[in-house]
Amino acid sequence: MLESWGEVEQSGEAKEFIVSAELYISPAAGAALRRPPNPRKKADKRESIRHVNGSIEEKRLKEKSSWLTSPKSSTGGGHWRPATCRLSEDGERCLFNIYVDESIMWSTAYIHLLSQTDIREASTSLFFRQNCLAIHCAAGKRWAPSLTTEEPIYLQFNSPNAFNTWLALLRSYALPEIYGRWFFPSEGGSYRMWRQVDLTIMQGRNLGSSKPVELDDDEDDGNDSASEPDPVDLDVFCEILLNETLCARTTVKKGIGSPEWHEAFTLSDLPPFESLEIHVSQEKRLFKPHELGTVKIPLNNFRRGESVEGWFPVLQNGSIANDLQVGEIRMKIRIDEEIILPYSAYSKLLKTFNTRNFLDWMAEFETKLKLKTVAPQLMSISIANNTLVEQVQALANREVDGSQSPTTLFRGNTTLTKIMELCMNWYGKAFLEASIGPVIRRLITEKVAIEVDPMRTARGAKDVEKNVDLLIYWCQEFWKQIYSAREECPPEMRRLFCTIRELIEERFTKSESVLQDKRDLRWQGVSAFCFLRFIVPGILNPHLFQLYPGLPSQPVQRSLTLIAKVVQSLANLNSNSQKEEFMRGVKDFLGESVPAMISYIMVVSTPGEDSKTDKVSDRLDRSNVVNALRIRASSMPVLYRESIPLLSHTLDIPRHLAILTSAVIRQSRPYFAEAEPNPEDKDLQGFCARCFEVEEQALQRVSQLAARLSANQQQQQRRRFSPTSPVSPTSGINHSPTPSSPSGRPSTAPGSESTRPRLLSESTNVSEVVAPPSQSRNRLLHFKSTSTDSMASHFNAKESAPSVFISTSRTTESSIDIDDPKRKRGLLRGILRR
Repeated sequence: MLESWGEVEQSGEAKEFIVSAELYISPAAGAALRRPPNPRKKADKRESIRHVNGSIEEKRLKEKSSWLTSPKSSTGGGHWRPATCRLSEDGERCLFNIYVDESIMWSTAYIHLLSQTDIREASTSLFFRQNCLAIHCAAGKRWAPSLTTEEPIYLQFNSPNAFNTWLALLRSYALPEIYGRWFFPSEGGSYRMWRQVDLTIMQGRNLGSSKPVELDDDEDDGNDSASEPDPVDLDVFCEILLNETLCARTTVKKGIGSPEWHEAFTLSDLPPFESLEIHVSQEKRLFKPHELGTVKIPLNNFRRGESVEGWFPVLQNGSIANDLQVGEIRMKIRIDEEIILPYSAYSKLLKTFNTRNFLDWMAEFETKLKLKTVAPQLMSISIANNTLVEQVQALANREVDGSQSPTTLFRGNTTLTKIMELCMNWYGKAFLEASIGPVIRRLITEKVAIEVDPMRTARGAKDVEKNVDLLIYWCQEFWKQIYSAREECPPEMRRLFCTIRELIEERFTKSESVLQDKRDLRWQGVSAFCFLRFIVPGILNPHLFQLYPGLPSQPVQRSLTLIAKVVQSLANLNSNSQKEEFMRGVKDFLGESVPAMISYIMVVSTPGEDSKTDKVSDRLDRSNVVNALRIRASSMPVLYRESIPLLSHTLDIPRHLAILTSAVIRQSRPYFAEAEPNPEDKDLQGFCARCFEVEEQALQRVSQLAARLSANQQQQQRRRFSPTSPVSPTSGINHSPTPSSPSGRPSTAPGSESTRPRLLSESTNVSEVVAPPSQSRNRLLHFKSTSTDSMASHFNAKESAPSVFISTSRTTESSIDIDDPKRKRGLLRGILRR
């Protein structure tokens, strides 16, 4: 599976790759470039506004979405321009040149000096653009003619395949975050790291109302209503910064002190982090946004692998001791940080995993371990094994055979329905965008408000009739768009829908004497997934499917709800199923559209060849990149090769296995606390045992690395202070520890950006490293197991485990910088806490 990178013969020729993309130009960087020529005169402003930048719909979205044009940050007030990107090897260096207007050199990034975590996907909330790549370059790792060399580089590719291909290509030349590279040369290191932050900003309260900070949290929130200040009418948005770098942004919400967002952000493949900041700002017309306050969350003591939800105070200047509180933000945060071992360390675990259908594992994890967050990891492993569709088909066969009533088939929340939702979200993003994306954005942009219930409106019967006509019009618009995109259904979804249809035909409609209602079961079975669990939820909640930024307004949300009801009724193939009297006006539309719906379901449930929507030249370019990646990976050490995402879905199998291992160990504590485990759970117990074995390997690697670093440091100190020792090349280098940041680093992370380990390839000259060797050795130490809070349950099961923990603590203490007692106490505190 992972060894497929080395199937192509190596070539000594220098490689060069070219791609066209859209480049974001910030206002500061745009001052150094000439603007694209405008063919129209300045006096004709109205005409130019009407036709510039494509369609009227896109222009309206850009004008009214103030979160796109906020000038306070590095991603506001700029513009996008076509660019040509050239990646070339120059000896041991890798240069990424970006040209605008086909001739102007805009920037050059030194990819060989970047970490893989510096190259990651940009949040769609920044620009509301898909397939955007962010390249974060520190000082000295990028050349630019302007003074904006520290701004991230934002590139948008024309398709998800192009984005994934170039993400893998650029990361293959960057440096993975590997620890113990010099001490474990056979595998390229001891382990690598992965981090992710899941943040949901729900709502705010009392924003804009100042009061002194209350350090006593014992008071009941319900008793504070009398002392709450008067609410303030504000237009508010939030910006999410990690390590003082803007990563995401919410939409602007109107609210009298209590706006509601309910917007979720997933920040993955992150570098070592110190703090998470949420800047709350007020938007003003004709003025720059005014910052109300900041929520600062130190991540060094934040518990990994668990969700924390609550109200966080918004402080005006940052320091709790001196500042005023200007409101609160309700958020839900989850921090994940995992050690990733080489793929060979998971061989026994993967062998046990492959003995059963992954959906059976998923069902046992949910019912017995109460673990409901690993379904994406299980599905990713199955996709890498090329067994996902077959195993879902096998489970569907079992569920249809065991069903007694066709009316309740696929209507409940079962393992099959959950995995089908994940599969449709995985494969069908582009399909959903083509089906309902344009018409949803048009409806929300035009602020269409539809209400056909006489009890909800005070207007007369004529207005209700007009709203019924308006509802029919927009239902027709939605259905036209959905029907026109039927051929774009991906082949994986077609195979699954075909299986559902054929199983129902075999089980319920095989006889020719069945009623017409049962003959429609095959179509209704497919629509139970395609519409009930995919298209209709996308209409109801477009922000959850990245079809539109943020929650729509209440009137628009009501319009989407009515349209979703009509579309679902159409998918049920029953034009007489309207329960509400006021919805009977759409009966004619439903009756006329039922034959087209049957035709639609027939198309999406018939397997066919994969539609090649990309150009032939683009597919050829991607093929060349994949071949080059295989050639490069064949000569890399193990951990370097495994850090490159696998195409075409950018999978990282050791990472998925590491996340699965940590989650299973964390949730298995109450399971193993039972007096007598159930003998019928033999398979689950065996899987947990394999996870504990992986945990032991991780602890062993951490202790080995700590011991070697300690011995190496002591040896260097003896050489340095010995009067008879010869002068070494590093004797003149200052070995004093790097000062730690005032905020304190996580105990599981290396040094700051300026002292991060530079992980070079075997052919790289060590003298080219920017940081001194002594600092690199001190930085390589990493104290973390694959599960941060699961060791207690494992130690109770085995008596030898505490000795491993004690030895780890001792080696840790001996390898910490002697001159920095605060750092030593902090690291030991972190280890004992975990």
